[in-house]
Amino acid sequence: MKTRMLNAFLALLLVLSFSLIPATPARAATINVPGDYPTIQAAINSPSVVNGDTILVGPGPQAGALVTKRLEIKGLDGAVINSGPLHGSGQTQGFRLLAGSGGTTISHLTFKTDLSIMNGAAVNNVTIEHNTFLGSVQAISNWRGSAWTIRHNNIVDLKTRNGGGIGVLLGDYTGKTVETNVVSHNKISGTLYVGGWYSDPGKEKGGYNGSGIVLYADFRWGSAGAKEIKNNRVVQNHISMVSNNATLVDVVAIELTDTRDDPAATPVVFGNAIGFNDLRGTANQIDLTPGNLGDNNNISRNLGDNRGHGLPPSLFGPGGN
Repeated sequence: MKTRMLNAFLALLLVLSFSLIPATPARAATINVPGDYPTIQAAINSPSVVNGDTILVGPGPQAGALVTKRLEIKGLDGAVINSGPLHGSGQTQGFRLLAGSGGTTISHLTFKTDLSIMNGAAVNNVTIEHNTFLGSVQAISNWRGSAWTIRHNNIVDLKTRNGGGIGVLLGDYTGKTVETNVVSHNKISGTLYVGGWYSDPGKEKGGYNGSGIVLYADFRWGSAGAKEIKNNRVVQNHISMVSNNATLVDVVAIELTDTRDDPAATPVVFGNAIGFNDLRGTANQIDLTPGNLGDNNNISRNLGDNRGHGLPPSLFGPGGN
């Protein structure tokens, strides 16, 4: 009897010891497109591809996708995104980040699309790095997202479509808070092609500016605008752009805009750091709407003469702003 009880006790200890060993986490998989799946969208849609996996995009042209999982999407040498899901406006998208895609990284790709990377939900913690964007209407558009890292991208040429002509946008129109995004070490250069999206550029009506980088609280057409656009950093970027039709649509290097344009309104664009950017290749360098946004944001140590916002260079100290 004692022997039987001892054996039972030892068996119990053995079971308990195994139950206390932590489970080995599943190892993230690496998926090749077009090797394992014919398209990026097919890979994302597969139940075998899960959060944390990496999709390697092979050389040559590929279509972009609607992203619904937390993935690393990385291009190999020569990988080009030249088509993708259509936006409601008829423009081609590269990647549209939807619910479930928070934490995604997109890197080392060349984009030849209109709306190259944008989010369709309040997606957070996205990293966009080491990509090249050629001739976008909007290269990187972060509506409603926080804690994005946008760095070391090369944006060459932009085009307008009665709007757009934007390199990097941080903004909101739904009453949310957009914060702690970092836009750094990007190069935005070349020409803003006014009406360049249209086969007939004469369809472009103008009356606005294109922007290298813009923080945008959009209250137009009865929208809720932004609750707060705060604590974002736009630092160490190089912006050098000209417009091919500045009379109709000019280009500004960095723009901070509250579309209400009301100096008496409680600021919703505040506490942002705009510093150490080289803006000397763009004639209109910093544009603030309303002008008192200069009192609510830290704009300093940029290279340039600060044209475009109506504030004297002396306000920012010697050698720039």
